Amino acid sequence: MAVHPTAVIHPAAIVDPTARIGAGVKIGPWTLIGPGVEIGEGTIVHSNVVIKGPAQIGRNNQIFQFSSVGEDCQDKKFAGEPTRLEIGDNNVIREGCTIHRGTIQDQSLTRIGSNNLLMAYVHIAHDCMLSDNIIMANNATLAGHVKVGDGVILGGFTTVHQFCHIGAYSMSAAQAAIFKDVPAFVMVGGNPAKPHGMNFEGMRRRGYSSELIRTLRNSYKIIYRQGLRTAEALDRLESMPGCHEVQLLIDSLKASTRGITR
Repeated sequence: MAVHPTAVIHPAAIVDPTARIGAGVKIGPWTLIGPGVEIGEGTIVHSNVVIKGPAQIGRNNQIFQFSSVGEDCQDKKFAGEPTRLEIGDNNVIREGCTIHRGTIQDQSLTRIGSNNLLMAYVHIAHDCMLSDNIIMANNATLAGHVKVGDGVILGGFTTVHQFCHIGAYSMSAAQAAIFKDVPAFVMVGGNPAKPHGMNFEGMRRRGYSSELIRTLRNSYKIIYRQGLRTAEALDRLESMPGCHEVQLLIDSLKASTRGITR
């Protein structure tokens, strides 16, 4: 076992000899750290947590009690193949979260970026790919192979169907059931989820100018208010003066594999 001398491991914790524990890591009582787990500097793992590997967890994360991180997935095709989990830095994983490793049917990898907040009882299924600065409220659930962009906010009890793409800075209302891809910046709600404008308040908080917000509002109208097919809307958007945010929207439409939420 490679344990940095500044790490603090409670005597009641169980740490596998193959685990690697970084500087300043704290591991609480009755926590299990399994084989092939690497925990980066400054991460705090509270009591009664189970972390199984292969799993690489970055720096300055907090993992709260009763969470299960890096467990075998719930896919019936899974037959014990070697797969892994990667978690970045500065994430907060609250009580009772479940995060599963990938499957060989995809990239054998589940990945979570940095600076994310996963509130209590969030579920991240196999092969999901989460970017940075995401908030998933209590009991939000991702099925397998879901991709979530930067800055997304998923309301409590949101459910996302497998293989869906959730575009950057989009937002879902509580109890939304998402069966199609959600374009960047779009707000959705309901079961099945429907679009309800864009997250303009979030844009203001991020310092977007009035002109940029107006441009994105017009982009939304092109997609949803002019009776256009997605391909036709894309043509209109690509003919507009370019900016990073509109390009994010365009890219999310092009990346859609299930069709967009309408």
